[in-house]
Amino acid sequence: MADWHAPQGPFDIPDVPNYIPRRLKPWLFIFFVIIIQFSGGVYLAAASDMVGTTALMQEDILMAGYASIIGLAINFAVMFRIKFRFSNRTQLLGAGIVLIAANFICAHTSSAPVLVATCFVAGWFRMQATLACNSTIQLWLTPVRDMSVFFCYVYLVVDSAIQLSGIATVYSAFHWQWEYMQWVMIALLALMMIVVMILVKPVRGPMFIPLLGIDWIGGALWAVFMMSFTFICVYGNFYDWWDAPEIRWATLLAIATLGINLWRASFLHHPYITFRAMTNRNVIRATGVYLVFFTLIATEHVFEHTYATTILGFDETNLIDLNWYVFAGIIAGCAFTYLTFARRKWRYKTMTAIGFALAIVYLAYFYFLIDYGVEKEMLFLPLFFRGAASVIISIVFLTSIVQSGLPFQVFPQALTINGFTGAVMGATFGPAIIGELLRHTLAKNAAILSSAMADVNPITTRLHVGELYGIVQTQALVVSMKEIFGWLLITAIISLTIILVSYGPLRPRAIFPKWKTVRRTLRRLVRLETRAATQA
Repeated sequence: MADWHAPQGPFDIPDVPNYIPRRLKPWLFIFFVIIIQFSGGVYLAAASDMVGTTALMQEDILMAGYASIIGLAINFAVMFRIKFRFSNRTQLLGAGIVLIAANFICAHTSSAPVLVATCFVAGWFRMQATLACNSTIQLWLTPVRDMSVFFCYVYLVVDSAIQLSGIATVYSAFHWQWEYMQWVMIALLALMMIVVMILVKPVRGPMFIPLLGIDWIGGALWAVFMMSFTFICVYGNFYDWWDAPEIRWATLLAIATLGINLWRASFLHHPYITFRAMTNRNVIRATGVYLVFFTLIATEHVFEHTYATTILGFDETNLIDLNWYVFAGIIAGCAFTYLTFARRKWRYKTMTAIGFALAIVYLAYFYFLIDYGVEKEMLFLPLFFRGAASVIISIVFLTSIVQSGLPFQVFPQALTINGFTGAVMGATFGPAIIGELLRHTLAKNAAILSSAMADVNPITTRLHVGELYGIVQTQALVVSMKEIFGWLLITAIISLTIILVSYGPLRPRAIFPKWKTVRRTLRRLVRLETRAATQA
């Protein structure tokens, strides 16, 4: 059914001239999407090189990376309004200019606030340009607008770009300098803009929808709340949490902006995010699953780098080669989800159980495998399963939000919540908890091992006191990691058991409305807002 083209005829893109073969037109926009997704402004894989050559800290670079995702998430609520206000050509050229400027600034600035603000703006425009491309080829990917099919493509491109850009960044820094990645992306973005100016016509939809009635103040407040939450999670360990005034002020700012947003949503006709989106059952369920699932695999951010560098002695190139294993898992996870969930319509419960089962394999593998003599090839299976599990959960619960029964004018607001909880909270909240747990567990185990070795004579063992202390710390780190992996494994098994005993017959039926229906809905929304403003 997903390949039935008869009702609309052969797929075509009116933005591209007819002298370009029809079959090549969609691939032109996929080419644009790949360049845009690689253009992150700051590249987290180069964090160690940036710390060594600038005045920035590791936390500053992480904060900038997450600011880009927050900008992307905030854009969801208004992305369709902007799409029907400007042509694809204008959106792509505007995004190209902003992303070129962002890459240039990120390659030269040593100011953390400038870096964070630049990445936030870059994330906004990266999302808008991605929507312009993906919405253009949506009917080529799924003529019946089945979003379970469409999201398999989206996560294949987005998650693959994250892994591949990390690989490209590390190798460019190894052979040249970390700034070279920015210069390469500036050149590719310039190439994209030249191709757009030559091959993409300024075609707008049949209805011009002005940017009226958008709660920009609410959007700014939500952005401040998300940035404050992320600041607490990223810098919490550095500042020793609420003992520091920076974390206390960030907490007060987060509470204040969240409270103001909830208060404004109680009386505004069209707030940036409505209570209907916040209280939707599928949105709440997705948020809960994200928090549990991404906390279980938060060892990705806390343990894997430390284990590979400190215990196994990997250098940067050997470490980034592990991204290939995750990349393979992403491809396999998207293909599996497409064949089972999108095509065969497996239940949400089944797919969620599979995702958690893969996470259990990942945790169990590391729990029993973690040691001093592990070869790099032995890490393929756990990283492969982690990549597959992550993409399966993301596709399934993003699809559930489309199928949540929300009207279209509220649906983009739910996507903003999903973007923040799935990408930002999932990448910061869990690692903050696991990192703090590791710190306390490591101190406990180091004290136990130190007391056990108190009677060891460094002279008889022919070890220097510093060497003996290093052995104790390394052994304590391995024991602490194994202990935390064990607790996470138990939690994952309990979570999977709850999923298996729950009743969930729902199957994916997430059909996106026709674009003319979307335009009509937005046009009616603007008309009502204009009438209300006139009466006021």
